Amino acid sequence: MKNVIIIGAGPAGLTAGLELLRKAPEEYQVTIYEESHAIGGISRTVNHHGNRMDIGGHRFFSKDQRVMQWWQDMMPLQGKPSFDDKLLGREKTIAEEGPDPETEDRVMLVRNRVSRIYYNRKFFDYPVSMKWATIRNMGFVTTMEAGMSYLGSAVKKREEDSLENFYINRFGKKLYSMFFEGYTEKLWGRHPSGISADWGAQRVKGLSVTAVLKDMVQKVTGTKSDHVETSLIEEFYYPKYGPGQLWEQTAEEIRRLGGKIVMGAKVVRICNEDSTIRSIVIEKDGKEMTVKGDYFLSSMPLKDLVAGMQDVPEAPARIAAGLPYRDFVTVGLLLDKLLLKNETDMRTLGNIVPDCWIYVQDTGVKLGRIQIFNNWSPYMVENPAEMVWIGLEYFCEEGDAFWNMGARETAQFAVKELIRMGVIAKDAKIYSAHRERVKKAYPAYFDTYEEIDTLINYLNGFDNLSCIGRNGQHRYNNMDHSMVTAFEAVENILTGRTDKSNIWNVNTEKEYHETVQNTEE
Repeated sequence: MKNVIIIGAGPAGLTAGLELLRKAPEEYQVTIYEESHAIGGISRTVNHHGNRMDIGGHRFFSKDQRVMQWWQDMMPLQGKPSFDDKLLGREKTIAEEGPDPETEDRVMLVRNRVSRIYYNRKFFDYPVSMKWATIRNMGFVTTMEAGMSYLGSAVKKREEDSLENFYINRFGKKLYSMFFEGYTEKLWGRHPSGISADWGAQRVKGLSVTAVLKDMVQKVTGTKSDHVETSLIEEFYYPKYGPGQLWEQTAEEIRRLGGKIVMGAKVVRICNEDSTIRSIVIEKDGKEMTVKGDYFLSSMPLKDLVAGMQDVPEAPARIAAGLPYRDFVTVGLLLDKLLLKNETDMRTLGNIVPDCWIYVQDTGVKLGRIQIFNNWSPYMVENPAEMVWIGLEYFCEEGDAFWNMGARETAQFAVKELIRMGVIAKDAKIYSAHRERVKKAYPAYFDTYEEIDTLINYLNGFDNLSCIGRNGQHRYNNMDHSMVTAFEAVENILTGRTDKSNIWNVNTEKEYHETVQNTEE
């Protein structure tokens, strides 16, 4: 029996482990080593006194039908209305024989995708749409400036040698300066002119003013496109208790099939010889242990992976050491209410705004994004009819002043910003607060990133090593892309393929980004 060692119990590592155990249980012994004591990586759910936080926010939607089916196999689609839908009389697409979320826990909910931009104390669609509400909020003069700016960018395209030029080509300089420039700098700590356009290519996925206008026309006329942009989806799936529930369920299934998951086990060295990884050294409970394996799948940050290897040539060692990351702090606040008014036609519990995410474009505050967990799932909140449970997302660097703030001080900082923005009242009742810090949450696209192909070529020289997942590839993948890298890595093991191009090509093809056959009837 071959030993497969998987580093990291996030979506990529767990998917790979379960796929191997399902497809060849007699041939492979699977062991997953996880440094932390939590399952799911950044896709975990944190339970704070019955109120659950989704770390980072995760919509379960994919253009890859293998992924969609995989999720539904793990957690069946709801067959009865959820608590809030039933109370409000909202209709959803549900499975005929699916479970009832009011009585069963292993269930995937169908949720509305609502995300907006909060700018100058006004709401704008995300992505920005050219409709009357937008024109009213921007004002006629600004709207005309934006339109002329977009036409100018359509006539004269810039060389896409930076994220700034990538955005300007698609939205024009005026909309870029309003809705992209400040937020991007807030997110990455760098001006978009100094960030590779690769990030836009992966995250915006073909979105532009043209795509937005086309989507609007189709909605008005009732016509349907053969393709759909990921940023324009209107419904998504979501586990009853957040993303961590699905990955905890996956971990249980791995153990049931004979796989092992070792928590609190930090990989400190990679023992490589010639073109083969022989073993890894893990540290657990203050003791080191050497673990031999036949295949190694790594979702640990590339920087740490290469730093732990032996006899690495100068170029890949330098590139790996210089790869940048952006770290992340989220603050959960349990409140009585928000000052934000629900001026949409969407009914919600307590008539709160219907957004899952609110992007905070104002550069006068450090806050980057607001999650409203009530809208992700009513079961994320202990008392969703009477309280509002929100997550405030901050981007920072590990070790900087914000990262090093105490938990209480961070919550107080967040509250002051919300008051200043008009999101909550000065006398708002705050029942509870909780802070989470996440290292290396976002692989960044600057510094030595432009040389990453040299590093990839070096790592591909190890026949029995596969790099999977967001940090394993230093690529800002969504959860589904991380899963697909695991699918491909497992397929390589099962077929004996040593070429890793199929793994690295996930979420890079233009066609994959921009189009998917519309499966709606």
